Amino acid sequence: MATFLLTFVVCLLICGFMVAALLLSRTPRYRTSADDLLTLLDETLENRVSEARWHTIVGYPIRHDPYLENVRRRCQAIMDEYGQPWRFEQGGSLFSGTGLEEIRALRQHLTARLSLNDRRTF
Repeated sequence: MATFLLTFVVCLLICGFMVAALLLSRTPRYRTSADDLLTLLDETLENRVSEARWHTIVGYPIRHDPYLENVRRRCQAIMDEYGQPWRFEQGGSLFSGTGLEEIRALRQHLTARLSLNDRRTF
């Protein structure tokens, strides 16, 4: 009987700790930053980004910054309009020439905005 009670108490403690750990832990969150978007756009312009990486970053909504969310949506629109994933699989570019020009302009706009925000903080 003592062995049964000891086993029961140990199992109850383990289950209690598991429930407490699950209740106190939060789900992980990923926050896309402006640097993440700049890196993605740079890799795209250098033809080093894969379609999977593009969709991983661009497909995740940005709720903490409305400006970055607009940039992300513009990136989605560029992919819908100028994306060529079949050419990328054959060693070509993920976007057409016009799409790369749009991405270059978007990158310059994002860089200008970040430098303007850096000046305001000083």
